[in-house]
Amino acid sequence: MSPSRTHLVIIPSYNPGEKVFETVRAARAAWAPVWVVVDGSTDGTAERLAALAADDPHLEVFHERRNRGKGAALLTGFTEALSRGYTHALTMDSDGQHPGECIGAFMQASLERPEAMVLGVPRFDASAPRIRVLGRRISNGWARLETLGAGIEDSLFGFRLYPLQPLVRLMRQHRGMRRFDFDVEAAVRLSWLGVPALNRSVPVRYFTPAEGGVSHFRYGRDNLLLTAMHIRLFFGFLARLPRLLAHRRSGR
Repeated sequence: MSPSRTHLVIIPSYNPGEKVFETVRAARAAWAPVWVVVDGSTDGTAERLAALAADDPHLEVFHERRNRGKGAALLTGFTEALSRGYTHALTMDSDGQHPGECIGAFMQASLERPEAMVLGVPRFDASAPRIRVLGRRISNGWARLETLGAGIEDSLFGFRLYPLQPLVRLMRQHRGMRRFDFDVEAAVRLSWLGVPALNRSVPVRYFTPAEGGVSHFRYGRDNLLLTAMHIRLFFGFLARLPRLLAHRRSGR
């Protein structure tokens, strides 16, 4: 597979366990190049990923000295990608939940509509924790309100493809989007800029600890983070409401 000069895959990774190696191999089977940003991992996966990259010219591993959060790790990758001339990045989690076989379809959609963000819409099976499914419905409702129903079908799913220039500009302007709040705030703020959303259904599977599943989601901490983020976005939405309504009426 010839490596793309414009589109790449970036995988943030923090103490992901064994599933990260399946994730990286699946991503590489579907696309080149693939980058992994190790966000201060202490579980020994960083060294093994580096060894994997040593034998693969289309796989690169970047190391953050300490854990700073998903969004911060992705910003490291995005910034480096822009400096090398890449225009778009697909993000996916390192825990094996996201299917590498969907990468090609997302890349093709972006190549056909480079101005858009391509958002994964999770298709859950019985492995999905009910509380997580219900919680994302609440976040999705807020995101639809904050964007006047601009087409974001799922606000939280991390399997996505972004145009890099507007996203990096936004992240440099705002202090948020550095942790678990990245996915929602990125989609909402890009929508405010007029970046259209293309939605694509993606199967997702949650793995139990016995199956090698690792989750760093903390219900209390992360739900408070999301609540504070939506409050911040709601006031931003109110400030932009006249402009958003004008754009809606004009059809732009």
